[in-house]
This record gives sequence, structure tokens and C-alpha cells, in this order.
Amino acid sequence: MWILIFIIFIIFNIISFFVPKRIGRIEIYATCFFAYAYGLTTDMVLDLHFHLYGYFQKGFQWKSLLGILLYFPSISFLFLNYYPTKRKIADKALYIILWSIFSVIFEWFTVQTEFFYYSGWKLWYSAAVYPLIFLILVINMKFVQRLTR
Repeated sequence: MWILIFIIFIIFNIISFFVPKRIGRIEIYATCFFAYAYGLTTDMVLDLHFHLYGYFQKGFQWKSLLGILLYFPSISFLFLNYYPTKRKIADKALYIILWSIFSVIFEWFTVQTEFFYYSGWKLWYSAAVYPLIFLILVINMKFVQRLTR
């Protein structure tokens, strides 16, 4: 059943490739690389050190690394590409909340397919953390934009 997750990841990447780009190439590169590094580092600490969750089974697997490579950059790009930078703070907050809801639902689905498992982690932890993760992505993109000016 976890193959379905990889198919969804590939779809996310195809969508990312073909959608009209609202952010520049350097922003895409920098934010996707940051999302990958940030996600991988977080997962290494929470999975391999604290054993709170993991992919497939305990320990490292190449297919989990492939999943991380396919998921974090594409989702981060899609989130940032449509982030309402010139809108009111309420619109920005709503956008982050909606993406957080999507992420919680998608995470629940990955647990159901046994792509992802919990061993101490709770779904509500993710619900609390996703808004912060998305906010960090926005802050990083703004940092990259300042550097390129």
C-alpha cells in the first residue's frame, strides 16, 4: 500500500514542475534544498535518536530517503510558490493553517499505508508543529530574497 504514497510523491513533483512559477529559480533552489536539509535533519533527530516515529521500520532505509527527497522539496515549493506574500496577515495565517490541515491529513494517510509509523509521536504533535514548519519556510524564503537583492 505504501507504493501509493510514492505515486502521490511523483504527482507532487510533476505538479511542481509544470505549475506557473511565481518565485525565482534561485528561490526555488534554495528553498527546496533548505526544505530537504531541514526535513532530513529533523527526521534524523526525532526518528533515529529519539525513536518517536519512522519510515517503514526502525533504522535507515533507502526507500525512506527517496521518500524524503521526493516529498519535502516538492511540497515546500508548492507551499511557497502560492504563498500570499502581498496579502493581509489574516490571509497569510489562513494559508498556513490550510496547508497545516492538509499536512496532518496526509500524514495520517501515510501512517495508514505503513509508509510512516509512530512510536511515541502523536498526530496532534504534528498539528501543533506544522504551522511553525511552514512559517520557518516563509522566513527562509524571505532571507533568500534579501540575499539575492
